[in-house]
Amino acid sequence: MPDPTAPLHPGTPRRRVAVIGGGANDEHEVSLGSAAAVTRALRAFGLDAVPLTIDRAGSWRHTDGAALTPSEAVALLTTCDAAFPALHGVHGEDGAAAGFLGMIGVPVVGSPVRAGALGMDKWVTKTIAEAVGIRTARAVLLGAADALDRLPLEPPFVVKPTTGGSSNGVSVVRHRDEYTAAVRLAREAGDDVLVESFVTGREVDIAVFRVRTGTLRTGATLEIGVADGELFGRTEKYDGSAQFTVPARITDVQHAAIEHAARTLYDTLGCAGVARFDFFVTDHGVVLNEVNTSPGFTEQSQVPQMFAAVGLPYVDLVGALLDATLSDED
Repeated sequence: MPDPTAPLHPGTPRRRVAVIGGGANDEHEVSLGSAAAVTRALRAFGLDAVPLTIDRAGSWRHTDGAALTPSEAVALLTTCDAAFPALHGVHGEDGAAAGFLGMIGVPVVGSPVRAGALGMDKWVTKTIAEAVGIRTARAVLLGAADALDRLPLEPPFVVKPTTGGSSNGVSVVRHRDEYTAAVRLAREAGDDVLVESFVTGREVDIAVFRVRTGTLRTGATLEIGVADGELFGRTEKYDGSAQFTVPARITDVQHAAIEHAARTLYDTLGCAGVARFDFFVTDHGVVLNEVNTSPGFTEQSQVPQMFAAVGLPYVDLVGALLDATLSDED
């Protein structure tokens, strides 16, 4: 792998990379953890890492916490050779950060506007996946004005906001009288709500990124230990109790189906950087759950574990992502 710490051109300073964390959404704290880990990895390479935070109100802050005006933030970002947004959720992962950085001329480590926007909307993702032959669970979209006087599906089903992540606002409805409360909970995280048939199967994820040469590289599959009839919820994701098996205990045929689906969606959505694709492995085949174009990215997160299992440790993964982004700038 080429050295991502090398100068852009002979005689120029070593590379300087902005790392953006936080965000004005309910994944703020999760994003801060991802940004701190990326900053450590860049500094391990000897790079000049410039951590910036977007606070819960949407304002920019410098490394020391000092407030930055929008013009000051732009001035600082444009001194950098690239930006690594470690933002999760709306106003970041949804393409907002990529669009902003692109307009001020700063190369972005991660997906562009189109992929971020499409991947953030779970209903749109399902529609695209079905169009390219990838199965998803039966689902109904509820708009903000839609009434709740009848069940759109027979229980059990999952109710979740169409946007956002970290399992915020997600619940399982097993009985008719749980439906209204579940929709109200989901609407706290977004107006549009997805009602989706509950899929019985093992939860298996895979991650993909495009390397400098243009080829796609996948990590090992990762299986999430979830009790029958339950969800992989926010608490389990972040309290250290989640049980991961890497690689997942699946057959070669199942692995091939998951990898093919992930690669197909990566290209169809127009992803860049690393993206994680979450599936259910059922008795009747593979079913897509969700796509994450800016997945959790601490050293202990799922994606780094997947790539560490195939010989690419965390610091080298961060370096490879940066190298792929800057290859067009050399």
